[in-house]
Amino acid sequence: MGTATQPTANGVPGGRKPEPIRNGYGHGLLKAGQADESIVALDADLAGSTRSQWFGDEFPDRFYQMGISEQDMMVTAAGLASAGKHPFASTFAIFSERGFEQVRNSIARPNLNVKVIGSHGGVITGQDGSSAQCIEDVAIYRSLPNMVVLCPSDCIEAEAATIALANHEGPAYMRTTRHKVPIYHDDPEDFTIGKGEILREGEDITLAATGAMTSRAMEAAEKLEQDGVSALVANFPSIKPIDRDLVEILSRRTGAIVTCEDHNVIGGLGSAVAEVLVETRPCRMARVGVQDHFGRSGTPDELYEAFGLTPRHVAAAAGELLERPVPA
Repeated sequence: MGTATQPTANGVPGGRKPEPIRNGYGHGLLKAGQADESIVALDADLAGSTRSQWFGDEFPDRFYQMGISEQDMMVTAAGLASAGKHPFASTFAIFSERGFEQVRNSIARPNLNVKVIGSHGGVITGQDGSSAQCIEDVAIYRSLPNMVVLCPSDCIEAEAATIALANHEGPAYMRTTRHKVPIYHDDPEDFTIGKGEILREGEDITLAATGAMTSRAMEAAEKLEQDGVSALVANFPSIKPIDRDLVEILSRRTGAIVTCEDHNVIGGLGSAVAEVLVETRPCRMARVGVQDHFGRSGTPDELYEAFGLTPRHVAAAAGELLERPVPA
């Protein structure tokens, strides 16, 4: 993407208010459906929450409410794809795992053109508690051959990513979130699968972020600047394929990378970046994320504090990596 915008006030560019990332999926799916009659949508009794209902309201004859039956939804999507349709199947990220065997064997293995959308990802889901806070979905779907894995950082990027998925042939998984986050993009149609972007220039260290943590990385960069540290912020909405060229560039430019994600540090963005670095140009690295724990009930802000995902924690990790104290 090439349309990242610097926020003008309170993390919001051009006065635009924060918005849930899932809204971008709803807008993008509707646009994609208007442009392509082969696109159909399926949901597992959560269409209002995932935002697929917006598609269903306009195209009721192309919308399939599957009920609380995620396994059925995945194989139905596979059947529709085999018949020439282009299905988008959505539910909460954690519930998509109920149909993982079907995603593996009926969608990814035959390389069918099905898009799986997992809403309410990460501990930012909040009060729903650990059973609903999905911290492993990126790792799980990233491990499947043929699967693209996306994690957009705001609703505009999610809209653009959805449109890009509508133009992509093959299986994919995209994670969205419920909580409102600042918006850093302005073009809902500018997205390239497999590409990352630099949101903020810097010289001393890179903060490489994805999803809802991108806004936290931007706030951390502002805090670091106050402490005399110049932090570059890179956004990675495409986890698989990862932008290998950008990772290597960042390693050369700053020589130190902190990855930031609302996901287990095992198997997500941190793992993907580390894999590229060890094969190209290793550098100092730290991973800010959920440190191999399940979530707990609490507000999103309380949980980000408890799990070390706030801008203060990101700034502290950067300071430790640079062996420079960063004031609390």
